[in-house]
Amino acid sequence: MTAKSSADAQTVLDQPDDQSLQKAKAEQDSASASPSINVEHSEVDEKSLLRKIDWRLLPAVGVLYLLSFLDRSNVGNARIEGLTGDLNMTGNQYLTGLTLYFVGYVIFEVPCNIILKRTTPRFWLPTLTILWGIVATLMGIVQNLTGFFIARFFLGVTESGLFPGVVYYFSMWYKRRERQFRISLFFSAAALAGSFGGILAYGIGHMRGIVWENGWRWIFILEGIATVVVAVFAYWFIYNYPDTAEFLTDKERSFIRNRLAADSDATHDERFTWGNVAKALKDPKCWLYGLSFHTMSLPLYTFSLFLPSIIRDLGYTAANAQLLTIPPYAFAFITTLTVATFSEKYGQRAIPLIGSASFAMIGYIILLANTDPKSRPGLSYTGTFFAAGGIYPATALALSWPAINVSGQTKRAVANGMQISIGNLGAVLGTQLYRQNDGPRYIVGHSFALSYLAGNIIVSLVLYLILKKENTRRDGITAEVKEVGELHGDWDGDDDARWRFQY
Repeated sequence: MTAKSSADAQTVLDQPDDQSLQKAKAEQDSASASPSINVEHSEVDEKSLLRKIDWRLLPAVGVLYLLSFLDRSNVGNARIEGLTGDLNMTGNQYLTGLTLYFVGYVIFEVPCNIILKRTTPRFWLPTLTILWGIVATLMGIVQNLTGFFIARFFLGVTESGLFPGVVYYFSMWYKRRERQFRISLFFSAAALAGSFGGILAYGIGHMRGIVWENGWRWIFILEGIATVVVAVFAYWFIYNYPDTAEFLTDKERSFIRNRLAADSDATHDERFTWGNVAKALKDPKCWLYGLSFHTMSLPLYTFSLFLPSIIRDLGYTAANAQLLTIPPYAFAFITTLTVATFSEKYGQRAIPLIGSASFAMIGYIILLANTDPKSRPGLSYTGTFFAAGGIYPATALALSWPAINVSGQTKRAVANGMQISIGNLGAVLGTQLYRQNDGPRYIVGHSFALSYLAGNIIVSLVLYLILKKENTRRDGITAEVKEVGELHGDWDGDDDARWRFQY
């Protein structure tokens, strides 16, 4: 080859082809566009925007959850107003009715979530609320045990989609590390429902003699009608997703879309595979998240369903027992907000959960240690404060754990389903523990609740050690990547060494 030909060949190699020119131009355009995008987003105050979203979303879904928890737990208030006697219940038939609620809940939870994803929150969440409001109202006119059983089952069916639906809803608005605090705030409405339930049951109980001899029917009817009325208005105060929310500007929508795309794996093109399902089933952490809720659901639902009976059996009248349920729930509302704020501020999950469960254990130790509750009702009543003040914040933290720790769309969906299903098995067991002749000490029920809380501490401690050890191991391999959404085609979910767990 001559020198001239060699030079010509080198010239050809150095000359960029059309494809290279187009790529270079695209990179230049992208680089020149980036400043304008950043400038546009710099005009959005992130903290102010989050406060704006919180005020629009949290009160709205919080009201719906308050109504949900009120309509599922007011059966405890109705019981001491004559429910069991009027429907001729014997033995543990009342407890069977409580169990049927959770059977319906577990069976229809997943179908309800599928409907939410195929429709919109503005349509589905208020529609669900109307449906369970109707069922709750009809519970007030049941005439026999069969009617009570059917109503409780369908109440569980219609309420099953709200909590998991709202958790999914939050994932479309908030980044991973922002969801735990919001889920805890949302769940605090359950404690608030207990206070409202006591106030309402006290007032409505005075309607005994109007149409019916006892006032329990009016508890279901009036509270059910109130649910339906609020649900109708919810079609206007529940928003869908950021792209269509009327209270956002175009710049704010763009900002939210970009921050979520960078933070979440929701934008990844992940196709369903049984292998990803198996990842959740084979991951011990997913089972532990389920056990964490399982060990809290039994104390949670036994407390909310049987507190009026526990207090009445201390020697109080039905009316006074209704009133006395209010302070423990109000205290639980305060502790839930306080613990959620602490957890968010310091980035801790297991420690406040263990502390809350330990606080609740003190309550059950007091209840069990009081050998003569009717002579010393104040001591047992004090125990209910400790129980409520620990159960509600611990449950809120347990429920939010997989939502912030599991990555991979299919794996997260399976993990969430596992948690709710495993968790509600605890509630099913709990509904059979507080038997009619066990009062006023309720040794079996209180002992199970105490044991489950101890179990929760063990599960939380195990999770803490596993997650901390895994994070330490990964720190020695590679740095953490928080912008998961930008890793298209190069992400293996929470098995990826660049993922860090919250503990």
